[in-house]
Amino acid sequence: MKIYKSLPVMENTLAARTLSIASLFCAALAISACSGGSGEGTESQPDTSDSDGTAAYSGPDPETDDVNQYKQYIWDNLAATNRCGSCHIENNQSPHFVRGDDINAAYDAGRELINLSVPDESRLVTKVGGGHNCWLSSDDACAEIITNYIEEWARASGSLSNTITLVAPVEREVGASKSFPESSGSFSTTVYPLLRSYCANCHSEDATTAQTPYFASSDVDLAYESAVSKINLDSPADSRFSVRLGSEYHNCWDDCADNEAEMTAAIQAFADTISLTEVDPDWVISKALRLTDGIVASSGGRIESNAIALYEFKTGSGTTAYDTSGVNPAIDLALSGDVEWIDSWGLQLKGGKAQGATATSSKLYDTLTATGEYSIEIWAAPANVSQDGPARIVTYSGGDDIRNFTLGQDQYSYTVQNRNDNTDADGMPALATDDADQVVQASLQHVVATYDPINGRKLYVNGANTGELDPSESGLLSTWDDTFALAVGSEVSNGNSWEGSIRLLAIHSRALSEEDIATNYEVGVGEKYLLLFKVEEHTGIAESYVMFTVQQFDNYAYLFSEPTFVSLDDSVDPSGIAIEGMRIGINGREAEVGQAWSKLATAVDNSYVAGEGQQLSRLGTIITLDKGPLDDEFFLTFERIGSETYNRVEATPAEPADAADLEAQSRIGLRRFEQIHASLSQATGVSMSHPDIYETWETVKRQLPVESDIEGFLAAQQMGITQLAVKYCSTLVDSSDRSSYFSGFDFSASADTAFDSASKRAQIIDPLMEGLLGHEMNWHDGSVSQLASAPDLASVETELDALIDTMTSCGGSCDSDRTETTVKAVCAAAMGSAMILIH
Repeated sequence: MKIYKSLPVMENTLAARTLSIASLFCAALAISACSGGSGEGTESQPDTSDSDGTAAYSGPDPETDDVNQYKQYIWDNLAATNRCGSCHIENNQSPHFVRGDDINAAYDAGRELINLSVPDESRLVTKVGGGHNCWLSSDDACAEIITNYIEEWARASGSLSNTITLVAPVEREVGASKSFPESSGSFSTTVYPLLRSYCANCHSEDATTAQTPYFASSDVDLAYESAVSKINLDSPADSRFSVRLGSEYHNCWDDCADNEAEMTAAIQAFADTISLTEVDPDWVISKALRLTDGIVASSGGRIESNAIALYEFKTGSGTTAYDTSGVNPAIDLALSGDVEWIDSWGLQLKGGKAQGATATSSKLYDTLTATGEYSIEIWAAPANVSQDGPARIVTYSGGDDIRNFTLGQDQYSYTVQNRNDNTDADGMPALATDDADQVVQASLQHVVATYDPINGRKLYVNGANTGELDPSESGLLSTWDDTFALAVGSEVSNGNSWEGSIRLLAIHSRALSEEDIATNYEVGVGEKYLLLFKVEEHTGIAESYVMFTVQQFDNYAYLFSEPTFVSLDDSVDPSGIAIEGMRIGINGREAEVGQAWSKLATAVDNSYVAGEGQQLSRLGTIITLDKGPLDDEFFLTFERIGSETYNRVEATPAEPADAADLEAQSRIGLRRFEQIHASLSQATGVSMSHPDIYETWETVKRQLPVESDIEGFLAAQQMGITQLAVKYCSTLVDSSDRSSYFSGFDFSASADTAFDSASKRAQIIDPLMEGLLGHEMNWHDGSVSQLASAPDLASVETELDALIDTMTSCGGSCDSDRTETTVKAVCAAAMGSAMILIH
């Protein structure tokens, strides 16, 4: 057994969270429950209502610093009468770990229930997590809150263990296995008819009260995809479908025992159609492991001392995402719309949202307006890079155009809006990452937005500052509104929805430092395991393993990373062990995709450190989930490890088909958005930084072409160009520069005389054509040098002449500003035409 590595260690002197005793929620916790179970008969239950159960202490002072910390982190949080104080006090239920007459005696009783080295293994935690009087509907959420209390004490005392002890896993031989076929064919004739007949009233997208997963969908392929995780091919009776009917009595359609037998028989019939996958006897393989055979790799070391709202999404089911920060009131989020739990901790948002109540969300107002600063921290994976609006990832707001803060996505940019006494009610102007940097990616990213009155807003992605300067003057948060609500995934009005997965959300009452942000990024997110694949029989090295860090990436895949050779025997010297061609196996076969180490060729050398091992590669990979995290069996194959080799013969690829002739490609293309902007500025002489131009540009730029391929042209793009052209032309005509641009034209003349000759019209059309095409011309007298690829100028003359005729058809009755309006219209028609678009 050996210590493998140390995780980042938090500061030992952490400020305690400001907690109100009267407002903290905690269950009655102990070795012996208030509900009995110890042979002492029925006893009264603690009051776990929302009433004020404030506990006051008036006994002797703590005798030591350790006792004082126990009071601060444990007693103060758990002693209220609507928590643990209704049972575990003096002259009542033992142990008396929240007694109010003597904190030193309470410490003596409670210290035995707490494991400061591994807080989540504390008896206080496991008791509540096992169902003992949790004050929420989720035992796991209660256990997580208590774990946070203990972790705070452990960090403050310097007792938190930030190391992982490696122990040898139970040896498991790689066995033959059945894997789900790609096609839903046999499923559709065995299990699906039962699901469709008896479960479609809920678990179908067309149900009146639709509930995910849609394993009874009218689309059999969608139903099959959703049903896979509920079926155990190797032991049909253990399938979730059967268990729900038999032991949980969930929506039986007749007699539950009979229904369970019928469902199990259908699953067995489905499993019987699938052949066993046998391991190739020539392979050089490791021992096998399931995910749950691994050692939990704690994500300890996060900086959370000032987190006032925390969501780790560990519940995994239900309609509530719990705030497990332990700071009252808890802003629990109600899930609505298309929201799906991710088994490896998280929410998948597909147009739905998670929203807190206004009353509890006021915790943010009360705390953050007092500190004047805050941080929003998320681990999230956007579904795509086309979402705009911005799409609301996290928002504390009152509607579409009024908010306290919002962290959002606008295509390739993350945006932050913050309301202070120097901004409008919408927190504008927003801080946004540069479009060209394409910071947003459709992958898991760590994003932190910070605000303080000195430095304003800052954005950090994957541990690094994105570098943008806050366009707004920073200030106080005195203009915030305490009637707003916290929401994740959309605006509180249900608009501007964001799609993607969110794996963690923390709101801190301080602006995190760059060092703290880097630490939280390095710690990572989610439930992780260390899988030790035994290879001793091939290497000859005692207790030798190839170890991976593995986590369920989402509901469809696993993430394997950090392959490391390690021996649990400190006395051995493994130098010289060759490792080549390593692959991941799953359920008796090699994974078809994701073999990142198939070309690995390395050896254990003098960089090996006893007890820590030697990392074999920095690469990671995604392996497709097959049966689910409880049933998938993993193993490793090698082309060479130690003295063992396997001569892999790669299949001869099929001859490539003759390349098909592509359709002829256009020789012309489109100007992209930034080229159009620059061309209009050059053609009109109006600066791109002009305030009026800038405002319109920010509005329409994402509507303009982003690629030069003319096949991708959309009508909406032309409308964007037209809007921008109109603004350039209006700005030009309204400026004092118009006289030099349209030399000689009389803007004071009425519309019926200003354009009454070809020469007068030429004073408008000639400079526009010169600005657009870049060479002098005089089309009205025929002296023009025409570019071969330029528009036919006679046609342009005809079109613009016709437009002038239309605009001035009112004659002497035209409005007094019709001359200027006509010039603007002619300019916009020219500037917004194909001459500016085609490249």
